Amino acid sequence: MAALATAHPDTNTGVAAPRILVFSTNNISDPGIDLAGTNHLHYSPGVRVISLPCTSGIRPTWILHAIQQGFEGVFIASDGDECAYLPDCAKRAAKIVSAAQALLKENSLSPQRLRMAAICSVCATQFAGHMNSFGDALIALRTAGAKS
Repeated sequence: MAALATAHPDTNTGVAAPRILVFSTNNISDPGIDLAGTNHLHYSPGVRVISLPCTSGIRPTWILHAIQQGFEGVFIASDGDECAYLPDCAKRAAKIVSAAQALLKENSLSPQRLRMAAICSVCATQFAGHMNSFGDALIALRTAGAKS
């Protein structure tokens, strides 16, 4: 996969950093992700963020497309129960994740390439932790020979 070849190797391990696409929300998770950067918290340089108004706006096909285009994983930084738009956003987001995991399986891709967690506006440390643990899991998938 050509996109992985452009990933920057970690200076300590020499292993290419996984490319992770993060779907974030404008009002809730974006400030927490921004705070992680402001606080200079370490996480993969392969993380890219797309902001949306609400987690429930994500389409399972976007997740499949991202992985098919070279992202090793997709992380949904969910609003959780704090969504300003929909009172049942968390339930809708869970259904989106289930549908996306089924779509990944149908395309012979590991459902472990998708994760979701609620990230609040002050959850900088938690976001960095999620990115680091997800990155480690994606590297393990890569070295185990899982399909990309």
